[in-house]
Amino acid sequence: MSLTYQTLTPDFSVAPQLQPDDMRALADAGFKSVIINRPDGEGGPGQPLSEDVLRAAREAGLQARYQPVVSGSITAADVAEFAGLLRDLPAPVLAFCRSGARCTNLFLAAREYGVDQTQG
Repeated sequence: MSLTYQTLTPDFSVAPQLQPDDMRALADAGFKSVIINRPDGEGGPGQPLSEDVLRAAREAGLQARYQPVVSGSITAADVAEFAGLLRDLPAPVLAFCRSGARCTNLFLAAREYGVDQTQG
């Protein structure tokens, strides 16, 4: 299976739902960090648990954080937390949710918040 993701800047990309088995491929693609923005259970029983993805990411050598954000209900606190993650995590960072749209919206809002995740 090949990874599907969209690069928004040289140091930030978004993806639809990923699986624990995808974490090694992310590391091999050069990513240093992963942010999970999809709440556990949102996609029903077929969605992997964040703890399983986080464990696989760490085993692959990635920094990984779980920041669940409700689709269509992004708050200022969500944006501030996401901006903090972008400041603190090593780049390049990949964030994922159901489709990638929520992560894109968080990223755009975080940039307005004053985070520039375009440096190398």
